[in-house]
Amino acid sequence: MDQLNNNMISLQETEHIAKLARLEFSKTELAKMQQELANILDYIEQLNEVDITNVQPTSHPLTLTNVYRMDDADSQSPATVEAMLSQLPNKEGRHVKVKEILA
Repeated sequence: MDQLNNNMISLQETEHIAKLARLEFSKTELAKMQQELANILDYIEQLNEVDITNVQPTSHPLTLTNVYRMDDADSQSPATVEAMLSQLPNKEGRHVKVKEILA
């Protein structure tokens, strides 16, 4: 934005905002932040000029629906422990046998 800022904020206000954000700036950086904050305020002012009388408020620009399914039991017979254990390569009784990782 190369136009003149109508919403110029003071150096003290910029310092206060930086302090609230726990940011430290040199004098040069602070002057740059002052200009950038003024540009942001100018842009917000432009947004305030937009006619939104027929625009419905939304919390999200896309209409989303729940993609979760109901947690219903299947009509198929549930797997038994023995059926699941029969698929394992290494087992000992009703336990899964794994390599020792801690010695």
